[in-house]
Amino acid sequence: MLNEDRLFPADPGTRAIARRLYAEVRDLPIVSPHGHTDPAWFALDEAFPDPATLLVVPDHYLLRMLYSQGIPLESLGVRPRDGAAAATGPVETDPRRIWRTVAERWHLYRGTPTRLWWEYSLERVFGVTERLSAATADAIYDRIAECLAKPEFRPRALFERFDIEVLATTESPLDTLEHHKALRSSGWRGRVVTTFRPDPVVDPDTPGFLANLETLGRITGEDTLGWKGYLSALARRRRDFMACGATATDHGHPTASTADLPPDQAAALFETIVSGRASPAQAELFRGQMLTEMARMSLDDGLVMQIHAGVHRGHNDWMRRTFGPNLGDDIPVRGEFVTALKPLLDRFGNERDLTVILFTLDETVYARELAPLAGHYPVLRLGPAWWFHDSPEGMRRYREQTTETAGFYNTVGFNDDTRAFPSIPARHDVARRVDCAYLAGLVAEHRLDEDEAREVAVDLAYRLAKQAYRL
Repeated sequence: MLNEDRLFPADPGTRAIARRLYAEVRDLPIVSPHGHTDPAWFALDEAFPDPATLLVVPDHYLLRMLYSQGIPLESLGVRPRDGAAAATGPVETDPRRIWRTVAERWHLYRGTPTRLWWEYSLERVFGVTERLSAATADAIYDRIAECLAKPEFRPRALFERFDIEVLATTESPLDTLEHHKALRSSGWRGRVVTTFRPDPVVDPDTPGFLANLETLGRITGEDTLGWKGYLSALARRRRDFMACGATATDHGHPTASTADLPPDQAAALFETIVSGRASPAQAELFRGQMLTEMARMSLDDGLVMQIHAGVHRGHNDWMRRTFGPNLGDDIPVRGEFVTALKPLLDRFGNERDLTVILFTLDETVYARELAPLAGHYPVLRLGPAWWFHDSPEGMRRYREQTTETAGFYNTVGFNDDTRAFPSIPARHDVARRVDCAYLAGLVAEHRLDEDEAREVAVDLAYRLAKQAYRL
């Protein structure tokens, strides 16, 4: 069973402070301003089919660990993309066998955040108090399957049970947004909004980039092979997303490089990109120019801008070709922000009506670059520890390296950034506990009064995300 003091300090006096702080935030509503859950779950509100489909197949944290130990993705129910053949045999379609594969190797997750999230979900969502193992796999599977057959475990009911105040999904500009439109006309009171993720039509290295531009043109009625029509099409799609509740954009770029070219040079660069003859340096310059163009549009329409940089996405070429993206093969890379962001900041850094939230997987830049930048420029805020650093140690390192220079109020609280719906309350609980433990240390060291720590704890758990994302 989950220990109520998990993640709190070992020192009794500091632990007592952490308990008191946590009592102030444990039952606050969840604000989930950035994630990748499927809006169809809430639009259709159909029962989740089985435990493996719900908890295993969409969880790339879980999959990557098993794959690293030689477990084929096909044996975990992951299907090859269209036109790709299964590499190691047929795709496993028996969800119980998939579940057993995980349970038999549960020891691999000792000490990982995945174990924290899963055990919280098993106990608090499904009432499972036995440790997952080969011996308990079938009984736990049956317990969860029994739950999923009940109306109170359908997506909307769980959304309400988790006390989610608002949840943001993330969609491509080529998405029809049909599920978000259905949600908005359904009469359901749950608030699920979309987020504009333009990567497929702003990154020339995206497979099928030119075809994506043509699709964007058909959707918007604009000439997307010309610079002016292309920008008009993006602005139009942003408005479409705002009509479905969007308050933010998200940009998953390899680096934080930005550019601010004169209009004629930007148009000429776009012409080279569309020609298919762009060099890698020109592709990077175009991505940088588009970050500045997106900032300009955000200043016009009010959408908050997120930049997720410092990651080599799809590092495993074979896996990407065979199975597609988002299966755990993203790898952190060295980041640089001071020089990279300067063109954007020279133009927009002093704006009070624009918010740019920075994320990175390179922890070495927290204290050296990100905290000093966010601690100066009004436009900048720091996103929470992300992906590999969405862990107790990663969250604490983030606080230790950013608070002295940027403070708490140039950060944006927590977002769970997950595809695994039942893990949302688990992830927020971990973040709240870690922040309360950190704040308790400041109180114990007489660097913060406890009444101030209580206020900060509530801000980190709830208020800052609502404010930063304009929710």
